[in-house]
Amino acid sequence: MKKYAVIVAGGSGKRMGNMVPKQFLLLHGKPVLWYTIDSFLRAYDDMHIILVLPEEHTEKGKAIISMFNNESRISITPGGATRFHSVKAGLSHIQEEAIVFVHDGVRCLISVPLIKRCYNQAITKGSAIPAVAATDSIRLMQDNHHIVTNRQDVRIIQTPQTFLSNIILPAFEQDYDESFTDEATVVEKYGKKVFLTEGDFDNIKITRPVDIIIAERMLEERSTLNMP
Repeated sequence: MKKYAVIVAGGSGKRMGNMVPKQFLLLHGKPVLWYTIDSFLRAYDDMHIILVLPEEHTEKGKAIISMFNNESRISITPGGATRFHSVKAGLSHIQEEAIVFVHDGVRCLISVPLIKRCYNQAITKGSAIPAVAATDSIRLMQDNHHIVTNRQDVRIIQTPQTFLSNIILPAFEQDYDESFTDEATVVEKYGKKVFLTEGDFDNIKITRPVDIIIAERMLEERSTLNMP
């Protein structure tokens, strides 16, 4: 079955305290986004990447694509005002039956085994939403009060959120709703059940300056251990 990865990279870098958007920050001399794309290309020889970027960053995206020998497998499309609209823009380029991965561009430590795990589950169940257990104590805010909740009942959701195309494509034909926080919420609003799969604690999202330091150390460790 055809495979498409819609990689959404619309960050501004404000939380990083940096004028350079976080997807373009360098890790060991290469942009964060390069590592994300590389993992998906290595996962499957027939993977096609749809890179969703703010229009003003198209040239930066093209420069990253030029770093790959198989750049014909990567295309760029401009994003929208929200994540929902950006993902929808990427999905509009898919016109055939496929498995569709939707991934945060700044989750650059995504591993090939996690990509394959999501693919295999989506084939059989229609969806695969990677999630990891909460390790901190959790409290829920209710008006001006907060209550403790059992962290064993909590899962932290990651990407790539992965679906059969005949589920995610029609789901994104719905009108935008502010309750949409990710692709799973869109699909659930469409009336389809989504299925979790085991995520990866290393699959962090680059959000704060310290995350760059953590990612650099993780990449060094992977290189030493020859991990995929």
